[in-house]
Amino acid sequence: MGSKNKLKRFKENETFANVVQPTRDEVLEGFKYKGNWVSFFGNDHPIVLELGCGKGEYAIGLAKRNPDKNYIGVDIKGARFWRGAKTALDQDLKNVAFLRSQIELIHHLFGANEVSEIWITFPDPQIKYKRTKHRMTNPDFLKKYKQILNPEGTVNLKTDSEFMHGYTLGLLQGMGHEIRYANHDVYKNEGAPKEVLEIQTFYENQYLEKGKPITYIQFRIH
Repeated sequence: MGSKNKLKRFKENETFANVVQPTRDEVLEGFKYKGNWVSFFGNDHPIVLELGCGKGEYAIGLAKRNPDKNYIGVDIKGARFWRGAKTALDQDLKNVAFLRSQIELIHHLFGANEVSEIWITFPDPQIKYKRTKHRMTNPDFLKKYKQILNPEGTVNLKTDSEFMHGYTLGLLQGMGHEIRYANHDVYKNEGAPKEVLEIQTFYENQYLEKGKPITYIQFRIH
């Protein structure tokens, strides 16, 4: 994407009613929607996050299926989620928002028990050992997710990375978290939830064309 196109999208994001772009200082010094997302959506429906949302395909796809839930795509790359934000506006989806921020600040963006579910779709697996701290299912991230999830809250990981799948399964088992469902090839093995099979991201379609298996884990953090 050219720099002119990016700048255009950044400018458009500033005009979108469904996009929230706090500064880092605003997040750290007391983000106005933390514990108060009901004031943004105008209702107290359950909140579901798509972390590292990219173009927001899952946030949009899930919002269409579940009008009684509010969805928030979180990503630092505003030029990417511009697509999802524009689609939501064009289709008048009032239960979708996009939040531009770093994922490691997630516990500053949402209050305790404020989130009912988290989706992590095709994150960078950060395979090199020195990148462990950036893996979105490492112990530090899980701790932050626990802070904002309600007691029954679940986390969903969908990835093409066998490494990420295996790493997460091993970590969850070792830490005593509850693995509710795991599948190393959702399109070949039966039992995956409908939303896992029916919603596909741009990158997922590319992986499927190459014959890569898509994995999925649903778990609870204890």
